[in-house]
Amino acid sequence: MKRTDRIGRSSATPSRPLRFACVIVCMLLIRPAASSSPAFPAHPALSGAQDPSFKSSSAELVVLPIVVKDKQGRYVPDLTRERFVVFDNSRRMPIDFFTAEDTPATIGLIIDGSGSMGPKLGEVIASTLRFAQLSNPDDEIFAIRFNEDIHEVITTDRFLHAGDMAALETAMGSLVAEGRTALYDALIAGLDHIARGTRPRRALIVISDGGDNASRTPLEVVLSRARKSNVMLYTVGIFDQDDRDKNLGVLKSLARETGGERFLPASPGALLQVCERIAREIRSGYTVAFSPPDRDGQFHRVRVAIDPPIPHADIRTRPGYFAASAPARSLP
Repeated sequence: MKRTDRIGRSSATPSRPLRFACVIVCMLLIRPAASSSPAFPAHPALSGAQDPSFKSSSAELVVLPIVVKDKQGRYVPDLTRERFVVFDNSRRMPIDFFTAEDTPATIGLIIDGSGSMGPKLGEVIASTLRFAQLSNPDDEIFAIRFNEDIHEVITTDRFLHAGDMAALETAMGSLVAEGRTALYDALIAGLDHIARGTRPRRALIVISDGGDNASRTPLEVVLSRARKSNVMLYTVGIFDQDDRDKNLGVLKSLARETGGERFLPASPGALLQVCERIAREIRSGYTVAFSPPDRDGQFHRVRVAIDPPIPHADIRTRPGYFAASAPARSLP
């Protein structure tokens, strides 16, 4: 395999099989209210063909991607704005923005190509391609392959469209398994890359066994960055029973700390189904936004409810956000 710098372009080296051990982390990412990132307008008017705007002269809003499922685990469609109730540190907040539209997203595929992976590359490629097939065709997609180094898989452009399956399949065919595992460095690289996207909704998918033995970045830094970036992570791990590199605790932490969900499918078919489920979830969720009540620089707990309630409903969103700090007063 051709060696490159720590972050570089991967060569089209013929791939050898990866071991069937994968984790998918899906981050539904929208820029934080605590940064200088773009924001929703306070009261936008949307038609079905319009994307939500993230830029406005008004104050930035706290954005909550929300998934609602019934007791059978089915997505609950057609809920109206009036049904959603949002609490910020137990205070009920007025909703400034709401949409249930399937808006295009920017999506990253972060794929473990370390030697610890093994002979199941075909299942990994099939699952990620199936994910793209079920995505909005106008989604922006990029891919990063990591071992102890970080390499961009898509070399023709910064992003592909999800509908460009031939180009995506060619890019995925460049995967090769060797070396150690720098998962945490790859997550930071994915967050950096996704910030260049142009779509209002953002998701990150990471495929790995959850282990890390080569990163310069500690897990605590990754979790802090994810929280401040308003990211939701969905983790899916499939491992051999004797896999010494697996780390179920990391997968659980990544999901729990960001309002996502962990999956542990037991077969290639189950992995494919999980990828299909994640793709549907990105397209089936709701987006709610509200004005932050304080500029105190602190972490604010968020809770979302449905009124009237849906019996035994599962309502999932990120657990909170970091509020912006009030600007320092200049001395007279």
